[in-house]
Amino acid sequence: MITTQPKIIVLDDDPTGSQTVHSCLLLTSWDVETLRIGLADSAPLFFILTNTRAQPPAVAAKMIREVCQNLKQAIAAEGITQFLVVSRSDSTLRGHYPLETDGIAAELGPFDAHFLVPAFIEGGRVTLDSVHYLMIDGKLTPVHKTEFAKDSVFGYHHSYLPDYVAEKTCDRIPANQVNRLVRSDIKAGLQDQLLQLQGNTCVVVDAETQSDLNTFSAEVLAAIRKDKRFLFRSAASLLTGLAQLPPQPIPAEEMVQYVREGKPGVFIVGSHVQKTTEQLTALLKQSAVVGIEIDVTQLQEPIEETNLLDAILTQVKTVYQQGHTPVVYTSRQELTFADAPTRLQFGLRVSALLMDVVKHLPPDIGYLVSKGGITSNDTLNKGLHLTTARLLGQVLPGCSMIRTGADHAQFPNLPVVLFPGNVGDANALVTVYQRLTTHSS
Repeated sequence: MITTQPKIIVLDDDPTGSQTVHSCLLLTSWDVETLRIGLADSAPLFFILTNTRAQPPAVAAKMIREVCQNLKQAIAAEGITQFLVVSRSDSTLRGHYPLETDGIAAELGPFDAHFLVPAFIEGGRVTLDSVHYLMIDGKLTPVHKTEFAKDSVFGYHHSYLPDYVAEKTCDRIPANQVNRLVRSDIKAGLQDQLLQLQGNTCVVVDAETQSDLNTFSAEVLAAIRKDKRFLFRSAASLLTGLAQLPPQPIPAEEMVQYVREGKPGVFIVGSHVQKTTEQLTALLKQSAVVGIEIDVTQLQEPIEETNLLDAILTQVKTVYQQGHTPVVYTSRQELTFADAPTRLQFGLRVSALLMDVVKHLPPDIGYLVSKGGITSNDTLNKGLHLTTARLLGQVLPGCSMIRTGADHAQFPNLPVVLFPGNVGDANALVTVYQRLTTHSS
């Protein structure tokens, strides 16, 4: 066991990157004083939820610079001498890369290397011989052949990570200048290679198992103790290896004890990826679950959104008063837009409506489940107005549960599940529902 641990600072581009750890702080604000709370906390890591994946590039770049400039002040004020920075993003390679790592390096660098580690073991995403794969129907599928590669904002054409880096950096970092750490390298020992890195070299890292990431993390931490400075662009599984936490205090199967007075909860489903739709379909078949669909096509036209909100809330209240579980979800059809900025702007309008729903939920609900990364970020920040939240652990692999403070004005001690859009099998939402329901259907 490593006795000295650098502080792990995670800039998360949506709120789901804490999905493999527990007992640490999530920050939705990044003023200097709030950052000092995170740095001073006893946990080895903390998360800053920037939600930059939901923002256009210029806005994301400005946010990253602001966070890092404030971090510089907070780190100095707290007297932190060793730290590492993780730009946590999507395991399907969608996000503002290299914009985010460039911004972090400009403000908090220089770094000797930045590592691209997209493997997310819990979600069936692995990297072998520098090719990133997703497990789909029991088969490893190169990520560029999946729906995620066709994303209208963050699409790409390569699963071989050096080619992905070259594509995203417009050949500023050519594929042949990307260092590769394959599984045989990790098993053989990395100290000599890590200590020779310099000049913010880009390094792509294999991982098929959590053991691979744990071994890699131990080598990285040893190199940091020898004054190497590293930056990471990773999915969540790497954080398990870096943080070296014991098991979470209450097992996933027993988290019903966090539910307030055993009452029904509410599900808010914003994600529209195919996996979410499959999970939603299964959830809506439960006898005590009632779906409330929001036809988002209405938001493409000038409408009186107050009337739409009132109609949704009336349905939620009726279902809840009947002792059932309301599931508020956006319509499932994929919409087309003229360009990426238009799509992002429409997404913000949909999310604003969902957050108005959250703000007006019955105050005595037992729990809240937020499905989708951007939806979850907005739930914490705009729906619940949280500055900090304590992570309790995972109710399902990849699905974090946090709890509001006892002093929360509207929902004290409310357990909130942050459920990424692309995590879990077809019954995953049903499993969460059953685990949080005293007498599940």
